[in-house]
Amino acid sequence: MTRRHTATSPDEGVTMNRDTQRNDSSMSPDQTSAWLLSRLEALESRIAHQEHWLDTLDEAVAAQEKRLMQLERINSVMQQKLRDQQQALQEIDMAAPSPQDEVPPHY
Repeated sequence: MTRRHTATSPDEGVTMNRDTQRNDSSMSPDQTSAWLLSRLEALESRIAHQEHWLDTLDEAVAAQEKRLMQLERINSVMQQKLRDQQQALQEIDMAAPSPQDEVPPHY
């Protein structure tokens, strides 16, 4: 059975991002500088990666918005054509003689 160590200070054993721990007072100034530089480089790399993904997502959203507007215009045109066809069919039905109006054929 593994026993967990309870931290006695706020900085002890706390990880910031899975791979790094907070600086403690047992590090020399050179080690502290190297650790801070390493941490800064890791954060800059992470930010650059996130900025790239934000740009990629922004482009995808813009393309989808453009496509959505195209589809909405197509939908509007199709709805108007359907209304026009329905109206034309109604006009044909009204213009055609009804069976009650037809004269029976002579024998």
